[in-house]
Amino acid sequence: MITRNEILETNRMIDDMNLDVRTITMGISLLDCADADIDKFNEKIYNKITTYAKDLVKTGDDLAKKYGVPVVNKRISITPIAIAAAGCETDSYVSIAQTLDRAAKKVGVNFIGGFSALVQKGYTESDRKLIASLPEALAVTERVCASVNVGTSRNGINMDAVKEMGEIILQTAEYTKDRECIGCAKLVVFCNAVEDNPFMAGAFHGVGEGDCAINVGVSGPGVVKKALEEVRGADFETLCEQVKKTAFKITRVGQMIAQEASALLDVPFGIIDLSLAPTPAVGDSIAEIFQEMGLAEPGAPGTTAALALLNDNVKKGGVMASSYVGGLSGAFIPVSEDHGMISAAEKGALTLEKLEAMTCVCSVGLDMIAIPGDTPATTISGIIADEAAIGMVNNKTTAVRLIPVIGRGVGQSVEFGGLLGYAPIMPVNTYSCAPFINRGGRIPAPIHSFKN
Repeated sequence: MITRNEILETNRMIDDMNLDVRTITMGISLLDCADADIDKFNEKIYNKITTYAKDLVKTGDDLAKKYGVPVVNKRISITPIAIAAAGCETDSYVSIAQTLDRAAKKVGVNFIGGFSALVQKGYTESDRKLIASLPEALAVTERVCASVNVGTSRNGINMDAVKEMGEIILQTAEYTKDRECIGCAKLVVFCNAVEDNPFMAGAFHGVGEGDCAINVGVSGPGVVKKALEEVRGADFETLCEQVKKTAFKITRVGQMIAQEASALLDVPFGIIDLSLAPTPAVGDSIAEIFQEMGLAEPGAPGTTAALALLNDNVKKGGVMASSYVGGLSGAFIPVSEDHGMISAAEKGALTLEKLEAMTCVCSVGLDMIAIPGDTPATTISGIIADEAAIGMVNNKTTAVRLIPVIGRGVGQSVEFGGLLGYAPIMPVNTYSCAPFINRGGRIPAPIHSFKN
């Protein structure tokens, strides 16, 4: 039983260290909304979402007031639209994205995720329609987030999809170039995507999930940084113990909020995602944790080891605090959303290649990285392929969220605002990989996938 005293112990974390519940995400299955008539399908999904999630925002706000714990975002994830809309007789899914956007605005959530396709082994006709719809759909909506899963450790990597997604990302940038290419900030390419991720832009409600669920993402980089100040100069064993104890306390806060939200909304509790997700605010940074560990800047030698230590001990502490830890759970390293990462990138301490190395041991991958707008589609595809290979071989979730900023180059920056922050445009290796990407086909799964 989680007591109120446990929450009161965290008051200092909330007031001084930016502890928050980053998101309450309601997952909603749309499988029962299937219809050949796209207008009827749109009507069904709008009605279901606005019925199930009508009290989601109010519940999050009420819990924040009750316990004094900020509940920053209230969000919705849905069945991947390429699955839910597979029976619709239509050439485009843009109207579905617009319906999702209207539903999100109606209930007041800031994002709705699941305009998604799972193509790790091949395409259905519905997958093709969804992917073709992405640039326009992300341009004409504000709150819709999209993702495409191009590989898994069991299936290998669909290189046809990898090639296409490089082209789609550039098209999405063009469609939203008058708005800082913001469409690309709402589009993630995954390997080993998970079905219960509450964090955007990659959230969707998997087909293995129930009809509805409440998933909560907690965050507290500032709390971890302050805790490490107390053991400054200590050995690694002491450092690890401090991270574990702190992650336990953070997760207990999320567990209590999740259980109460589940009860108030009469929706089953799904998982706690105990990821350390930074914001642009000073004092809420993964980079500052690295500096407290003894690195002059993120990207310095030792950064990957520091991130591995942090990620592992966050998970070890969190799983003691909740029986239902899931999602991604670890440390995120989105460049634009972390003021310390931004600074390191501007100084040249943090490069794209070093970020790729760090993704071998962190929660996701190359996240919220601005690149020159004239980067070829095949180069973007090559970056996706590299990141997918890391995920496939290491049996972990990896992702790419790149923003090619049309009309700008290295040395300039792009401003997204809010939690998305701003990003310096980072240099990309200019040597061509086009013949490699244009081969087509599928990279087979690694030998360790045959575990049966």
